[in-house]
Amino acid sequence: MPAESSFQDVTSSTIRTRTMPQLSGGSEKPRKWIKRYRTETAASAASVLSTVTAFPLDSVKTRMQTYPYAGALDCVRVTYNSEGIRGFFRGVTAPLASVTLVRTISFSIYQRSKYVYSDWMKQNLGFCPLEHVNVNGAFPNLGTIACFGAAGATAGSGITFIACPFELTKLSAQVSVLMANQKNADPAKQTIAMSYHNKGTFKTLANIVKHRGYTGMYTGLNLHLLRDTLGTGIYFATYESSKQLLTTFSGKDAHKNPIAVLAAGALCGIVSWALIYPIDSVKSIYQRNALMYSKGQKVPVPKIAFFRRDMYRGLGVSMGRSAAVNAVFFSAFEFFKKRINAIKDVD
Repeated sequence: MPAESSFQDVTSSTIRTRTMPQLSGGSEKPRKWIKRYRTETAASAASVLSTVTAFPLDSVKTRMQTYPYAGALDCVRVTYNSEGIRGFFRGVTAPLASVTLVRTISFSIYQRSKYVYSDWMKQNLGFCPLEHVNVNGAFPNLGTIACFGAAGATAGSGITFIACPFELTKLSAQVSVLMANQKNADPAKQTIAMSYHNKGTFKTLANIVKHRGYTGMYTGLNLHLLRDTLGTGIYFATYESSKQLLTTFSGKDAHKNPIAVLAAGALCGIVSWALIYPIDSVKSIYQRNALMYSKGQKVPVPKIAFFRRDMYRGLGVSMGRSAAVNAVFFSAFEFFKKRINAIKDVD
């Protein structure tokens, strides 16, 4: 997302460490490791915080995508009455592990990719996006958007193979009660659906393997790959561009403008979800349906329809959730990274 912003050249931010309070000592080896992998460490800590904060909204979004409700408030009411507070956090273990892992890897891939693409553009087109965004008063252009979008798409496609099993497990846990209570279902499918009822993360994963085989963990992989490649590209391009605009208009350095970080983080989540939401809806519906089929049975794939209203069920909740997650995430990421930069260098 950022271009010399939150995950831009990490080394550039070390100049500012003198103004930050020093962290307590501890052994030199862990401090040296944390300092070396500051981007990954900050991303991991920020991911845990942002995931827990907004998980209830993610649960409501998934339920609205896969089952009909009168609206978000109706979904909240029904979930609370039938499952209590626990229902909103059902399946949280999988994303806590997966989102932390996925974000950390995603940031690493993005960080490296944007430098590769920027260098290629400089050598072949005579324009360096990373140099451009560091010029005071510069605005985003087609070159910077293309560079950051391509780097984001590379990161998105790279993490799909790790994220897919976790996300399928999370979805199963979120809608397990609804699947078990589904009326007029085929008896054989209902029996399979009941087997997912109130299972923990690992038991759910084992159940998927039992009914769908090991390849069942990658049910909906093609849709997941399409969503994450497009979505992550849009996500990073929007973040970088909006952050550059906000810092240019404010006249402040990106690292000294927390409002720009918070606003750009919220905006990139809103824009990316708004544009790829029907793909995510079809993925969720397909994965939900596949959970009621056994190995070898063909699962019908719903069509992606960008102009069909039911493809946008839960969009408002999803955009609100994404805005909250990314605002918290990027603010926390910047905070943790600055604290890590404040650690004294160990020789």
